[in-house]
Amino acid sequence: MTNDSRPEVPTTITGTPDQLVTQIDEVRNRLAANVDQLVQRSHPKTIARRGLADLKSKFVTPSGEPRMETIVPVVGGIVAVVGVIVVIRKIVSS
Repeated sequence: MTNDSRPEVPTTITGTPDQLVTQIDEVRNRLAANVDQLVQRSHPKTIARRGLADLKSKFVTPSGEPRMETIVPVVGGIVAVVGVIVVIRKIVSS
């Protein structure tokens, strides 16, 4: 993941002690923001919401209409599996 909005990180530290303290504070604040973002992204509820949104997007358009090109094959597959199970149970019970 590339983030082009990141500020340039100096390779050498120079300046007055006050400038160094300011630079260290800026780096600490950026690091804290990154850690907070990683914690939020890795939270189980956030991961579950993201997964549910991905799944929903496969079956519903952004405008809320069903995606029949996805729903029909899934329903057909479920009907086929149930049909196979019923046939196998009838054969076994006979």
